[in-house]
Amino acid sequence: MTGAPASPRRPTAPDGVVVVDKPAGLTSHDVVARMRRIAGTRKVGHAGTLDPMATGVLVIGIGRATRLLTYVVGADKEYTATIRLGVATTTDDAEGEVLATVDASAVTREAIAAEVLDLTGAIEQVPSSVSAIKVDGKRAYARVREGEDVRLAARPVTVFRFDVHEIRPGTSGDVGVVDVDVTVVCSSGTYVRALARDLGAALGVGGHLTALRRTRVGGYTLAGARTLEELADLDIDVPLEVVGLADAARAIFPVRDLSADEAAALSYGKRIARGSVPTNGLVAGISSDGTLIALLEERATQSAPVLVFAPA
Repeated sequence: MTGAPASPRRPTAPDGVVVVDKPAGLTSHDVVARMRRIAGTRKVGHAGTLDPMATGVLVIGIGRATRLLTYVVGADKEYTATIRLGVATTTDDAEGEVLATVDASAVTREAIAAEVLDLTGAIEQVPSSVSAIKVDGKRAYARVREGEDVRLAARPVTVFRFDVHEIRPGTSGDVGVVDVDVTVVCSSGTYVRALARDLGAALGVGGHLTALRRTRVGGYTLAGARTLEELADLDIDVPLEVVGLADAARAIFPVRDLSADEAAALSYGKRIARGSVPTNGLVAGISSDGTLIALLEERATQSAPVLVFAPA
């Protein structure tokens, strides 16, 4: 007796990046699991967790591109969000239990603008207790689920923009609330739901996040994103189309064009003379034929390979 025929397997995708428009209701890990099937390989990872309720840009690395993900995680990010003033929750978002409700109908645009200004720039932020930050080796959210009272330390983050758009008064039950649509551009490690919590607390009415959409991670935007359905519907016989290693690196780093001799030296892990790129950080070293050779750290007089993608 024979079993059911195996599902056809898609050819293994080339090394590169895919930008997924994550739907609500899935974890970032769920997206990776689906992308492994779509990409025809288990060597798949993501850069920067999105909560299940959040949607938008999730950068997926395939093959050797997973080595770039550490640097993608550190890129600045842009979000659109809706903050509800007047209701505080256990998770600082709509998935948590309500802690308190306070009539927010008297909150004015001027008051919101003043407190938003205080939350812009370099700030000390206490992450949500249900974040993925590890406490003694265990995720904070896991400790909360087990009944622990988790209090995380404040950490420095930068909110480059915190723009207020539409302000919509309404009700939640019999309590007046105010929904505030915002755009946030921030450094890695910033929690938008913590901004919602802190804005509500500063206004004396509490607040939480009701919607969150990530629109950009570094140079990766929604314009280049595809849904899981679009990716799954692609021709099963054709390898998945990806952003190649060189273009993936261009979206994150300044680029240094390498001569043939420089590319050869780097392929052996050797240092080369410092280039003309005006940075003391990392640059992507790309050869004349468009191959990502290495990530380089530009030092005073030399460039040192940090990660070699085209070894000799």
